[in-house]
Amino acid sequence: MTQAARESGRAGGGLARVWGELVATARRTVADGLTVGTSGNVSVRIGDTVLATPSGVPYDELTARDLVAVGLDGRQLVGTLTPTSELPMHLAVYRATSARAIVHTHAVHATAVSTLVPELPLIHYMAAALGGPVRVAPYATYGTERLAENVLDALKGRTGCLLQNHGTLTYGDTLAAAYDRTAQLEWLCRVWLTASAHPHHAPTLLTPDQLREAEGKLRGYGQRG
Repeated sequence: MTQAARESGRAGGGLARVWGELVATARRTVADGLTVGTSGNVSVRIGDTVLATPSGVPYDELTARDLVAVGLDGRQLVGTLTPTSELPMHLAVYRATSARAIVHTHAVHATAVSTLVPELPLIHYMAAALGGPVRVAPYATYGTERLAENVLDALKGRTGCLLQNHGTLTYGDTLAAAYDRTAQLEWLCRVWLTASAHPHHAPTLLTPDQLREAEGKLRGYGQRG
């Protein structure tokens, strides 16, 4: 048994199960219009092992045999396919944050906003679900350490950011949480773009105090127990 498999077992699930969830999430990004073709990528951390979508392979062609796993140092532990070209960015986020799952997309509205402002204006209180006003990481060539560094700066105190002229990155404790933040971020960007398109009115924005109040309420949102 490999070290990756042992770590997976201690985490309470097999690599195959987690890989299946990862592939399903990657396919969902396409179905929901957040990515096109093989753009974007998804990863999950189990202990010191990271499962990640492979580079340049359509998600609907992935099978259980295509599992790709690397260490936090980038060394490939499982599989023969090359990991996503954005692996440096994923690994940097895992090393610097509490992330256990990451979703990176090229969502249309979010990418458009990333070309217009250095920070997404406070158009809606759901920005609190991402830790506050969502910043834009300055542009750098994809797959580079510079891009990873820019993303880490933009993520300080946040669970998501925009990548200038590129897309989005969100993370969470689970794939479901990371994906939900991705969907929320794309929705926030769409709302701001829609409101900003009015030729005679500027959108009303929330104040930092209003956002903090909403953040407090969101902590208690949902069912108990």
